[in-house]
Amino acid sequence: MKTNSRIGLMTFGIVLVVVGAIMKFAITVHAHGFNIHVAGVILLWVGIGIVVLSLLILALGGRSRSTMRTDVRETPSGQQRTEQQDDWRTP
Repeated sequence: MKTNSRIGLMTFGIVLVVVGAIMKFAITVHAHGFNIHVAGVILLWVGIGIVVLSLLILALGGRSRSTMRTDVRETPSGQQRTEQQDDWRTP
């Protein structure tokens, strides 16, 4: 999983926490058949779970490093281009 997707997952969790907290604590609407405060608590807990999960993935995920090497050589028929990519993953 790439770092950007990990941070995106964490951002999604934070948004769920904020929306859930607003639904639980800031809204005073009473509806029949649907309790918005219970939905807010559910979103709040799901958001907290996603944030914790993304922090674990971010902390336990290895670091990766990538290098790209390009070599251009002149040949009798023109230019020959060679690209080599090396990937390293450290625990």
